[in-house]
Amino acid sequence: MKAAQALCEALRASRGFAHKRDISSVMARLSPSLPSDIAVGDDCAAIPDGDGHLLFAIEGFVEDFVEQMPWFAGYCGVMVNVSDIYAMGGRPIAVVDALWSHGAEAGHPVLDGLAEASRRYGVPIVGGHSNHKSERGQLAVAIVGRAHKLLTSFDAQPGDVLVMAVDLRGDWQQPYPYWNASTSAPAERLRADLELLPMLAEDSLCKAAKDISMAGTIGTALMLLECSKVGARIDVDAIPRPDGISVDDPAALLRWLVAFPSYGFVLSVRPENVDAVLARFHARGLAGAAIGQVLPEPQVSLRHHGSDALLWNLAEQPFITAGEAHG
Repeated sequence: MKAAQALCEALRASRGFAHKRDISSVMARLSPSLPSDIAVGDDCAAIPDGDGHLLFAIEGFVEDFVEQMPWFAGYCGVMVNVSDIYAMGGRPIAVVDALWSHGAEAGHPVLDGLAEASRRYGVPIVGGHSNHKSERGQLAVAIVGRAHKLLTSFDAQPGDVLVMAVDLRGDWQQPYPYWNASTSAPAERLRADLELLPMLAEDSLCKAAKDISMAGTIGTALMLLECSKVGARIDVDAIPRPDGISVDDPAALLRWLVAFPSYGFVLSVRPENVDAVLARFHARGLAGAAIGQVLPEPQVSLRHHGSDALLWNLAEQPFITAGEAHG
C-alpha cells in the first residue's frame, strides 16, 4: 500500500475524526431550529452586534481526560476556548464553567487548572455551575468574546493557499496526543502570539481560519474546507513538525497529525498574502508553512512520500455537516 493511502486510512480510523463526525447527527436534529443569520459549523457562534460580532463558544471534555488529568483538563477548559475566540479574529472577554465531581476535594485540581489558565491568558472566570455529588468528574467551559472583523470557516476560496501555524516550543503531554506549548511558556508571549489572529483579520490579510482541534491538523483542515464547500490537495510532508518526528516514521507522523496542539491554526490565504502572513508568525518564533492548495471540487486528497490518495469526498460523504455545509 502506498504511503498516502495508508495515512488516509489511519486518519479516517482515528479517535479525533470519529468525535468530529458526531457533529453531523446533532446538526441534523437541530437544523429546524437553527437561526438563518448565524453560521453553524464554526469555532464560535458569531452574533452580529453593532460594528462587530459577539462570539460565543463552549467546550466539553470526555470523562477519561478529566479523571486522568484533572489539572490539565481544567487548564484546557480555558485554553481551548480562548483559541476558538482568536481563531475567529476575536478577543476573549470572560468564561464560565460547569463542573461535576465526586466530592468537593476531587474537583480542586480541575478548579486549580482553570484558575491558572485564567491568569495566564488574562481571561476572567465570572461564574458557573458546580455539583459535588456526581459519580464521575465532568467539565464544560463556555466563553464569550468580540471580533471587529471575522475570520470564518466559510470563506476559503479556490486558489487560496492552506497555511498551518503552530508553536513547536513545547513537548508531549505524555502519554496523550496533546502537544503542550502553553503551561510553561511566558504568559505575555502566549497572549501576544494569539493576538496575531485578529490582527491578520483586521489588516485584511486573511478571511478564513480554524484552530486545530482534537481532529488534528488534517481533520481541522477538512472541517474548514467542508464549511466553505471547497476541497484541497494537502502536502503532508510540508506540515511543520517538532524535532524528532520524521515523515519516514508512520507512527510518529500519525501521532503528530492527530495531535491537539496548544497553539495551532489552519488558515486559507490568498496567494498574494501568504508571505506576509507567514512572516508575522515567524517573527514571533512560531512555525508556519504553506501546506496545500484550495481547489473548487469538494474533495480532499493527501500527498505523502511522492504518492497521492483521496482522504474524503465531501460531495458524497459529509464530514461534520448534515448533508450540506451551513452558512
